Amino acid sequence: MTKTGTRAGKPTLRTIADMTGLAVTTVSRALGNAPQISKATRKRVHEVASEIGYLPDRAAQRLKTGRTNVISVLLDPHEEILGYGTSLMHGLARALQSTSYHLIVSPNFISGSNVDAVNYIIRNGMADGLIFSRTEPFDPRVRLLLENGFPFVTHGRTEFTTPHAYVDFDNYTFAYEAVRRLITKGRHQLLLIPPPKRLTFCQHMLHGFMTAVREAGISFEVPETVDLDCPPDQIRDHMRRRMAQADAPDGIVCPGEVSALASITGMSDCGLTLGIEYDIVAKQTSQLLTQIQPKVETIYEDLTATGEAMGDILLRRIAGEDAADLHVLLAPHLNFPTP
Repeated sequence: MTKTGTRAGKPTLRTIADMTGLAVTTVSRALGNAPQISKATRKRVHEVASEIGYLPDRAAQRLKTGRTNVISVLLDPHEEILGYGTSLMHGLARALQSTSYHLIVSPNFISGSNVDAVNYIIRNGMADGLIFSRTEPFDPRVRLLLENGFPFVTHGRTEFTTPHAYVDFDNYTFAYEAVRRLITKGRHQLLLIPPPKRLTFCQHMLHGFMTAVREAGISFEVPETVDLDCPPDQIRDHMRRRMAQADAPDGIVCPGEVSALASITGMSDCGLTLGIEYDIVAKQTSQLLTQIQPKVETIYEDLTATGEAMGDILLRRIAGEDAADLHVLLAPHLNFPTP
């Protein structure tokens, strides 16, 4: 016998039943989070299973239920959003910790395209649900999943008339509030480093930016040659060249911390000082930017909360809830000092 009173060897449903005094069928249903089993019983069974290291026989479960108990996450290998994958996965793990689901992460570059990666998962029955990000207005991945009736949730919206489950960040409000803050600080020539045009959230961010600058009647620019996905040195060089020209910007809106740091480097190369000749408002997803450049004002996007919301919504979608009711738009957290 072990310290917990279990027999040596691999723990089974019978092991948990013996320890809790419940029937094996009750234990099985509790581990599957059956709503007929009380929350207290489900919690107790999951705690015991975790304590003794119980792992379900996934092959047997799949034969019995036709489900994989797997949720697949497609992550793009982009680097401009610091801590993106780590924070998102932490939130997803939090949402799934009391369920029987396992997370499998697949980078998109293992396949020829985003659509190929999704099609591979569907065709081979590799998961019960799918999570992915960086949506396009008429995203072919969304179309394919809708056509196949495959449960999924996206980080970002689309423009399809058919509703689908999503969690998104309010990029309109981010850009609008960033402009308003720069105006408050006396800036009157603003520049936005945009997301890639193919992504839906570029439209939302541009809308917020343009609404704010037009309301204020100030000058603005949106570069055509650089965007959020560009390497930092390309953004740095663009800012360096731009500051040598007439009507140079004195306020910059950056949708990521890397783009903000690259912009600061380019401005510094021109002998300009942050907080004196110019200001930046950036989207913050980690603590790196404010530790390195505390004079940068930030608007926080909570990616851990995003991951948790995506996990919760996908579980509800797998359970059969209507996708039209599974939409979350997360508000920005303004980190501006109080006047």
